[in-house]
Amino acid sequence: MRSILHGRADLPIYLAAVGPKNVALAAEIADGWIPIFFSARRAGMFREWLAEGFKARGGAPARFDVMPMVAVVVGDDVAACRAVVKPRLALYVGGMGARGRNFYNDIARRYGYEDAAKRVQDLFLGGRRDEAAAAVPDALVDEVALCGPVAHIREQLAEWKSSGVTTIMVSGDTTAVRTMAELGL
Repeated sequence: MRSILHGRADLPIYLAAVGPKNVALAAEIADGWIPIFFSARRAGMFREWLAEGFKARGGAPARFDVMPMVAVVVGDDVAACRAVVKPRLALYVGGMGARGRNFYNDIARRYGYEDAAKRVQDLFLGGRRDEAAAAVPDALVDEVALCGPVAHIREQLAEWKSSGVTTIMVSGDTTAVRTMAELGL
């Protein structure tokens, strides 16, 4: 690949990917990987996929950016913050793709939420979107999003930092962006 933009020959190329083969492809051909619904707790699984791609590349580059898109909701009530994230998770886990061919549903299943993923999908595809959002487990939200008071988010960031994440793409309002800038990942 070569950029058609003038003035920056080193423009990095990122690949957004969620499945094992595409994550490996990101490591093989790109400068960085953009996962969605990344779980720092499951970083070992991703490391294996990345290692496969780096092997195909001929070795890991000096710098490879792991930049998950992370929903960040700042507030004193953790449950209320989670409630902001749940409809989007329900849409992806329940409604993106067909039954049996939904890559985001596959992510939830890989993380150990098989029953919840099936229930969310059944509800969502049945037109019961609010119920689908309510069926998203709090534990899943806590794995893939940063929700709650600033002190709680600060505590959670330690796990993200140790997982191999190099940059966080914040999905949230200006309070979320300011908070993450102040916490500095």
